[in-house]
Amino acid sequence: MTMEETPTCWLCDRPFETQIEWHHPVPKAKKGKVKVPVHPMCHTAIHTHFTNSQLARIGEDRAALLANDALVKFVEWVKDKPPDFHAPTRTGGKGRR
Repeated sequence: MTMEETPTCWLCDRPFETQIEWHHPVPKAKKGKVKVPVHPMCHTAIHTHFTNSQLARIGEDRAALLANDALVKFVEWVKDKPPDFHAPTRTGGKGRR
């Protein structure tokens, strides 16, 4: 990515305005080093639907995350929202597929 490019969220692909968090696709607790930019709301959604062990197995495979129906539904819902849009994220059982 060049300096002229606007970064986008790793999960929902929306641009950022002021709110940005860094997600470890493989959690730090599982020795993950790579970080990807995500909206706070997207970060919460990821951790709501996946345990650290599941995330460690999935790694940087965004498509594998999007195999989760609830996460796909979330991304479809949020994709047309403004960059800094935030709403409480529903918490469901971790690891439901």
